[in-house]
Amino acid sequence: MRIAHVAPLHESVPPRLYGGTERIVSYLTEGLVELGHDVTLFASGDTRTSAKLVPCRERALRLDPRPLKSETAAHLLMLSEVKKRAQQFDIIHFHLSHFLHFSFFSHISERTVTTPHGRLDYVDLAPAYERFPRFPMISVSRSQRMGLANANWLATIHHGLPTDIYEPTFETDRGEPYLAFLGRMSRDKRPDRAIEIAQRSGLKLKLAAKIGDDDRAYFHKVVEPLIDGDRVDYVGEIEENKKAEFLGKAVGLVFPIDWPEPFGLAVIEAMACGTPVIAWNAGAMPEIVDQGVTGFIVDSIEGAVALVPGLQRLDRRKVRAMFERRFSAKRMARDYVAAYACLIGASAEARAS
Repeated sequence: MRIAHVAPLHESVPPRLYGGTERIVSYLTEGLVELGHDVTLFASGDTRTSAKLVPCRERALRLDPRPLKSETAAHLLMLSEVKKRAQQFDIIHFHLSHFLHFSFFSHISERTVTTPHGRLDYVDLAPAYERFPRFPMISVSRSQRMGLANANWLATIHHGLPTDIYEPTFETDRGEPYLAFLGRMSRDKRPDRAIEIAQRSGLKLKLAAKIGDDDRAYFHKVVEPLIDGDRVDYVGEIEENKKAEFLGKAVGLVFPIDWPEPFGLAVIEAMACGTPVIAWNAGAMPEIVDQGVTGFIVDSIEGAVALVPGLQRLDRRKVRAMFERRFSAKRMARDYVAAYACLIGASAEARAS
C-alpha cells in the first residue's frame, strides 16, 4: 500500500524529549516500512525516518527558539502540501488534533483515516464531527470513544513500542527503592498525588516530567514546594535513551491521573522495562493495566499506598511478557494494516456499486 502519515509539527518524529503522539507516529511508520509498504511522512524537517520524508517546517515548533511562531499557519501549510500530493496515496493517515484537516479532504474522506491522540470530550468537537460524518476514525482505546460515540469508528488500536528499545535487566539489587513518575507536570497527571503516595509509603519519588508553558504556574504553586531534592527528586525531562534505567530501577511507576487519559504511553514504557504500575481508575487505564499482573488499578490515595508493597511481589518477567504480547510496535503496525485493508476494500466496493 501507498500510505501517507501526517504528523503534528509540535515535535520532531521521533521527538527529542517529551512527545507521545510523535513517538507513536515514528514507531508506526517504521513498522509499516518494515512490513514492505510505501510510506511517506509529512512532518518537521528535523525528523528521522525510514519513510519518505516531506519536510513541512524547518524544525519542530516546541524547540524552535524563534519568537512569534504560528502553529495554525504551519499546519495549514502542511495540509496544503498533503492535498497537492493526495492522489499519490491509497490511504492518508492523519494524527492531527481537533480535525483541522477535515475541510481540506472532505472530497476524499473515504481514503483517509484519523487517529486522534487526545481527549474527545471538548464541547466543540462533536458539532465539528457532525459536519463531516464520513471521516473514518481509529481510537487508541475504547474509553477514548466515549467523547465522540457517534463517530465513524473503524477500529480501536492500542499503542505499541519496539520490543528492543527497553531491555529489562530483572536485577534484584536496584539500589535504594523508589517510585517513578513520568510524563507531564500538569494538573491532569497529578504529580502532587504521586508525591503523597510516595511519602505515605516511605519510598523516595523521582519525577521525570515536561513542564509546559500551560503547566508552569501549577508546578511553581503546587509541586515545587514539595520537592526537597532528597525524598522527592525532580530529575527533569529525560531523553529516550535514559528511560530504561529510570523506569527499570524503579519499584513501580505511579500514574495517578485526574482526567480521561486516552491511552497513557508511560504505562507501557514502564511495562517494557518489566516495571509494574499503580494507575488511577480513569480513562483507558483499566484497558491497559492487567490487574495483579502488570500492576494495580486504584480509586484513591489510600488504595495506592496500600498496594505499593504489592508492586515488589509482582513478577517483573511476567510484566515484560505481557507487554510483548499486548503492546509491541509490530502488533500495532499489523493492526493498522488490517484497518487500512478494510477501508480500501469498503471504498472499492462503494465505487463498484
